[in-house]
Amino acid sequence: MENKVLQIYKYGDDVLKLKAKDVENIDGKTVDLIKQMIHTLHNTNNAIGLAAPQVGESLQLSVIDLTMGQKEDERILLLNPEILEAEGSEVGDEGCLSFPGITLNVNRSAKIFLKTINLDGKEIRKEIEGFMARVIQHEIDHLNGVLMVDRVSSLKRQLVKKEIKKLKKDGKW
Repeated sequence: MENKVLQIYKYGDDVLKLKAKDVENIDGKTVDLIKQMIHTLHNTNNAIGLAAPQVGESLQLSVIDLTMGQKEDERILLLNPEILEAEGSEVGDEGCLSFPGITLNVNRSAKIFLKTINLDGKEIRKEIEGFMARVIQHEIDHLNGVLMVDRVSSLKRQLVKKEIKKLKKDGKW
């Protein structure tokens, strides 16, 4: 299968608001999707995370690469992920491929205890903190139909919607 850059769905597309279905079978189709998502991630401006719903697939699947393709062994694959525990809180700037050109200050847990599975179907449990914890929470939100704009005040949300309207009018969305 040829690697191609997948279409990124933007705010307003219905697939982004759905709770994604669990990955039932880790088969060739799933592996191909993961490869295409990684290719898309590495060929999209400054992207570090991509969830399956953002490419139109309503599946509990996300890829994260803070190194932007520099270190393959640091890439994280989230399959049917679940945050078992979370503690602390910190506000930080977040961007999102589904909100091109927009960043928001979002409050997230400082530390999480994550459960996910790997490509062999083996369960992995891991404690994660700092920036990676923020990115994982952002990606898991996507898998649950929650967007970063849902995590800010209604006033801020209205300002973002106004900004998007202007970007659409100017043909930049």
